[in-house]
Amino acid sequence: MSHPPRYRRHWEWPGKARIAMSINLALEAFRNRSQYTQETRLGRPDYFSLSFAEYGARAGIWRVLDFLDEVELKGSMSINGRAAELYPDAVRATAEAGHEVVGHGWENDVLADDSSPESELAEIRRVTKAITDSAGIRPVGWTSPGSAGSPNTLELLASEGYIWNGDQANDDLPYVRSTKHGPMVLLPRVNMFVNDLVMWIIPKSSPTALWENFRDTFDELYAEGSAGAPKWVEIVLHSQFAGRPTLIPTMRKCIAYAKQHEGVWFTRKGDIARWTLEREGAAAKAGI
Repeated sequence: MSHPPRYRRHWEWPGKARIAMSINLALEAFRNRSQYTQETRLGRPDYFSLSFAEYGARAGIWRVLDFLDEVELKGSMSINGRAAELYPDAVRATAEAGHEVVGHGWENDVLADDSSPESELAEIRRVTKAITDSAGIRPVGWTSPGSAGSPNTLELLASEGYIWNGDQANDDLPYVRSTKHGPMVLLPRVNMFVNDLVMWIIPKSSPTALWENFRDTFDELYAEGSAGAPKWVEIVLHSQFAGRPTLIPTMRKCIAYAKQHEGVWFTRKGDIARWTLEREGAAAKAGI
């Protein structure tokens, strides 16, 4: 870049890293249909679609966990409460491998009820308990199904001890929002086009499209970081999609590419949130 970056926020990562990189994972359960369907009838369960999603727990998650062991990285796994209830062994294995467990609603095709804070709070508590019982540790981060939270979500999460939420898509970097129960770190859905659902399943693209999007996104953000404006890149992998053998070679290629670069902070989303709280608190005291 030939001129100083114009990005309005001054930011630093640990160790003066040029870019942060996280891997967002998902283990999901559905009531009526998953994101992939071959029929158009509504108002009834889509049993093929549900079966397609179940692949994530029966086979996909184990392949994803093996892949992450291979590349020696830790991710953050968004887990539906129903999935934690149905597949406790998978959730426990995820936590024991050092991956972060993240609340993700009860069922992935049932969204928060904007009109009832009471029912939303009850669901947050139900999901938290189910994940904690299966994982042996409790989540401190939450992303709503479809990132479709309600106006009450942040206050309710803060009241239950959560520190971060991932329902936004409005910035390149994390930021802090105040609630009456304390600060909440917002981790925006950066780089939506490095997402197996968005770039592979929905458009029915070749995995090559995901690789090309990752490489171009990484290169642009790495250049910005090298010029003094560090950013954040994330790969999103659903167990029912990326856990299939078709996508693993592409993911291996993406990780190898990122590892060729100096100054990359490979991290989990909860670690980004904790860094943000620490940094923003220090910045506030310094008047930055």
